[in-house]
Amino acid sequence: MLNKLQKMPASRLIVIAYLIGIFLIAILLKLPISLKAGATISFVDALFTSASAVSVTGLTTVGINETLSSFGVGVLIVAFQFGGIGVMTLGSFYWLLFGQEIGLLQRKMIMIDQNRNNLSGLVQLMKLVLGFTLILEAISTLAFGLYFYFTGEYGSIWSALYYGMFHTISAFTNAGFDLFGNSLLNYSSDYFVQALTMFLIVLGGIGFPVLAELREYFWGGHKNFRFSLFTKLTLVTTSVLLLFGTIGFWLMERTHALAGMSWHGKILTALFTSVTSRSAGLTTIDMSTITEASLLLVSILMFIGASPSSMGGGVRTTTVAVIVLALIAYARGEKEPKVFGRMISQEDSLKSFVFFLTGIALLLGGIFILLIAEPNRWGVSAILFEVASAFGTCGLSTGITADLGTFSKISLIVLMFIGRIGLFLFYSLFTNGKKKPLIRFPEEKLIIG
Repeated sequence: MLNKLQKMPASRLIVIAYLIGIFLIAILLKLPISLKAGATISFVDALFTSASAVSVTGLTTVGINETLSSFGVGVLIVAFQFGGIGVMTLGSFYWLLFGQEIGLLQRKMIMIDQNRNNLSGLVQLMKLVLGFTLILEAISTLAFGLYFYFTGEYGSIWSALYYGMFHTISAFTNAGFDLFGNSLLNYSSDYFVQALTMFLIVLGGIGFPVLAELREYFWGGHKNFRFSLFTKLTLVTTSVLLLFGTIGFWLMERTHALAGMSWHGKILTALFTSVTSRSAGLTTIDMSTITEASLLLVSILMFIGASPSSMGGGVRTTTVAVIVLALIAYARGEKEPKVFGRMISQEDSLKSFVFFLTGIALLLGGIFILLIAEPNRWGVSAILFEVASAFGTCGLSTGITADLGTFSKISLIVLMFIGRIGLFLFYSLFTNGKKKPLIRFPEEKLIIG
């Protein structure tokens, strides 16, 4: 058995690890110790909650604060960390803790799990991820806990820290779960909670390689340090999407869902919605009250998702950026897209179009399945929103998740899982171990367009 596992491609081992994790978490959530007195949960709902937690999505068919005990909440926190920072990052922590050598197979698995192109610097990246995660979560837990306590939210400091820790990990891993019962609607006017939450969401969704380069730039001490093209493109694309989402949501909801708020309240709510739509799922506004146009806008943002090698899902920011650059280059009569003085390879361009179209196919497939499984129950916009939320591992919902049938729940589980492992790893399942063809056929022009 061990020999078979060692011969298995790294991508399949990672997928198996995530699947085992989802089923183990589901079994733990079914235990009586995980449930509050009198609460029950079906296996399908336990599996759905587990898949949502491991894929750091946030969609749930049960009320977490009403169903799970403190032990069950602890199981969810473990699932967030397992799914957020990645199974191979946790594996690296185990190997480093016990002084074991990280071999070639482990490095390949880390590379695929983190969606990297080469093996260099992976161990240092894992150390950074672990150290940064633990320090940031500890500081944020303390900040939220003290704030909740001194504002009189909770009677004891331990209860405040408990809620602060859960919210911190949920926000940083982009999991989107909450213990408040209505996400962050109670904090729609609390600027401190919203600001720190947005900070955690952005850090969790921007990608670990970007965080590593930012750390090197500010504290590395290298005078001639240069950002990689990946980091530059990621930072610019993320900023553009955040600005686009904020302005778009404000324009469409300023006289609707945002009516009655102060001007700065409208801007902050629009900004928070733009940030959380990328992959987090925490919200300060009831999504069932927004307009159809805003539902479409948020669905687009959820479909795009976060950046590669981050805790978010979707087709990823750089995928969309490369496609836009390729379209601009083609409109100008250029064969290869370029940005920041660098050419983007044809392989990366092709990969971006393949991933984007695959994402579209999964999105449309999910919509058709839910429309067939749930006939005449909800409109297309609500179904699109739910499917985009699952694939983008976001977790926002118009409130229909708990009322879905078993087949629809299983369909969303599959979408959440693919969204978590990413399309890079998804395609690696089919391409690993295959040799490049020795024969190249002659080209022939087609009539296109």
